[in-house]
Amino acid sequence: MYRKILVALDNTESDQQLLPRIIALATTLKSELLLVHVADGWVARNFDQLALAASEEMRDDWKYLDQTAARLRAETGLEVSARLALGNPPNQILKVAETEQVDLIAMASHGHRLVGDIIHGSTIDSVRHSARVPIFVVPAAGK
Repeated sequence: MYRKILVALDNTESDQQLLPRIIALATTLKSELLLVHVADGWVARNFDQLALAASEEMRDDWKYLDQTAARLRAETGLEVSARLALGNPPNQILKVAETEQVDLIAMASHGHRLVGDIIHGSTIDSVRHSARVPIFVVPAAGK
């Protein structure tokens, strides 16, 4: 059913809500996991256009992804890969989902942040309106 699952990570507490649930699903279905984090700082958003060197944020993001993927491989025996995308989170999640031909996108919500959501919109809302595959959303802790 879900051969390949994109797991959108943001290196916050919400990852700790999302990972156990998606691991349970992936273990049951013997799915491959693709961990994706989108670096969206100034350097990440302008990396290709300005031929910039990787920022500290990007290096930290890669380290987090690599460590998380290695831990999940060791703990679960699942096939787990990691990908750091750069730029606008919703756009990059959708682009990776399409390129990698995933069957499911897994994300954690953060709850409403009102002003931030009004100005910037939420990543989940943008992804759910444009995704061509189902989305698995885990609510924010305490919600």
